[in-house]
This record gives sequence, structure tokens and C-alpha cells, in this order.
Amino acid sequence: MGKETKEGLYQGIIEKDEKGNYFCGPYLLDYKMVEADFKLGDKISIKKLINNPSHMSAELYPKKSIKFSLANGDKPSK
Repeated sequence: MGKETKEGLYQGIIEKDEKGNYFCGPYLLDYKMVEADFKLGDKISIKKLINNPSHMSAELYPKKSIKFSLANGDKPSK
């Protein structure tokens, strides 16, 4: 796994698949975090990844981000 930099491990746009999963590139995003603090289309910087513990989505998204923020460094707007 890559080393975290100022920009994070990965940067991309929040998207939603046909099953309702939020993702950014090849990584699943924590659903509750996105619903609470982000919106579709936000550019984010992923800071921490874990193995996806969900058997329902692990085949499509083997890694899950549990720590991410807006890529521009601002706090998420609600």
C-alpha cells in the first residue's frame, strides 16, 4: 500500500454505483461518512484504506476507505 502524502493515498471524485455504494476510483467509501459530510461529485483525498470487510461488495471493491477529506483541504460542507 502507498505511503500517505500531503495529498493522501488517492484523489478522485465521489461516485455512486447502481447498488447504492459510494466509491472513489477503485475504493469503496464509508457510506455513513459520505451521507453525513459529503455529496456526489466532491473531490476527495483518501487518507486511510483497509480491506473491505463486507462480503457483499468486497469482490467489486477489495479496499475500503475509512478516512478521507475534501481534496482542497477545506472542511466538508453540509
